[in-house]
Amino acid sequence: MSVSLVLFTSDLRLHDHPPLRAALDTADEVVPLFVLDDAIAEAGFATPNRRAFLADCLTDLDAGLRERGGRLVVRSGDVVREVCRAAAESGAGVVHLAAGVSRYAQRREERLRTALAADGRRLEVHDAVVTALPPGAVTPASSDHYAVFTPYFRRWSQQRLRQPLGAPRTVRVPGRLPSEPVPARGKVSGVSPGVAPGGESAGRTLVRTWLRTGIAAYEERHDDLAGDATSRLSPHLHFGTVSACELVDRAGKKGGAGAEAFVRQLCWRDFHHQVLAARPEAAAADYRTRHDRWRDARSAAEDIAAWQAGRTGYPVVDAAMRQLAYEGWMHNRGRLLVASFLTKTLYVDWRIGARHFLDLLVDGDVANNQLNWQWTAGTGTDTRPNRVLNPLTQAMRFDPDGAYVRRWVPELDGLAGPAVHQPWKLGASERARYDYPDPLIDLTDGLARFQRARGKA
Repeated sequence: MSVSLVLFTSDLRLHDHPPLRAALDTADEVVPLFVLDDAIAEAGFATPNRRAFLADCLTDLDAGLRERGGRLVVRSGDVVREVCRAAAESGAGVVHLAAGVSRYAQRREERLRTALAADGRRLEVHDAVVTALPPGAVTPASSDHYAVFTPYFRRWSQQRLRQPLGAPRTVRVPGRLPSEPVPARGKVSGVSPGVAPGGESAGRTLVRTWLRTGIAAYEERHDDLAGDATSRLSPHLHFGTVSACELVDRAGKKGGAGAEAFVRQLCWRDFHHQVLAARPEAAAADYRTRHDRWRDARSAAEDIAAWQAGRTGYPVVDAAMRQLAYEGWMHNRGRLLVASFLTKTLYVDWRIGARHFLDLLVDGDVANNQLNWQWTAGTGTDTRPNRVLNPLTQAMRFDPDGAYVRRWVPELDGLAGPAVHQPWKLGASERARYDYPDPLIDLTDGLARFQRARGKA
């Protein structure tokens, strides 16, 4: 009886899963394996919020497999060692894996291929599982990847994506294959109180609701901070409980301006993955250096701590940072403005902000997190690297009546309308009523410092 093994990584679903489908089509039995990888924990990526969401995902994946006659096999330790061990125990001749783009994912693939070949086994890597389009599917004539989004989007939009696959009806798993218990969210400590539930079932419910009630208005409402009119699917895309390919397909069939704008955002995700696949060093180094001489982290420590705690004195910045701390998620417009404030107003290294985001974000993704931070800091793919987002202007435009700020900065709840965005304008006696700090820095002073540093003054 032939056996194949599927190593689940960032693709924790049964619907539209090419590796699983290939394994089921070519073998009598399949080992669905997930390894709690020591290297991920050692690198600091196994943070409480992501561990809690992951536990939900694995619990739901195991339940889905059991409904189909199978089960999830869980191991922990070195991923290559555990895959080889499970393959030997089950007699699996082929291991199926979704392609990744990070330097770690590329090295994992190389190590697996070498170790499996030494045992007479084969690794089969599948593209377009984590992304809608494989990272190297379209390239410009002069390079191995696109460095600017708009031309990439034009080419990406012309490609024919693969057809999404249905979930399998049955999954036969070899008996007597040992497994550790599936992790449980309740055993993870330090989780932000508002972290949403994970798992394919939750993800597919969210997709159905989004396509039915949210996507039509996406183009006009996606920047509305208080309206919360985005899909909130980013954690599910990060863990692969929903398929990017299927989302593009279903949104395209929905049609309309909102769907087109949403698909454009999915393309941004693919864009960042193809950049990182070609330049894996961009996870930690400037993609395009501006020779910044960032403020020394020690001398900026108080400002950094205030930014992290949501106590900068700029209410819209603080509201977004507090949303992150509570939910492990932040509105995309909030991400842009808090990143601009840290890097271009406080002139703090983007890596400090990116690390804080990775510590808390459920959707903390190396490609999207690091490259979005670089885009905002002006060291990435933005064609206007000196762009500065003024937090007051942003607040007046995207939270005009202050509802978002009052939701997350309750100490300012007594200030009505747009006045909540400028509490420093209150008289001294009135300001004393609110437990809220004065602004860390004058925006004009911050802009001048940034311009001097970039040689633009």
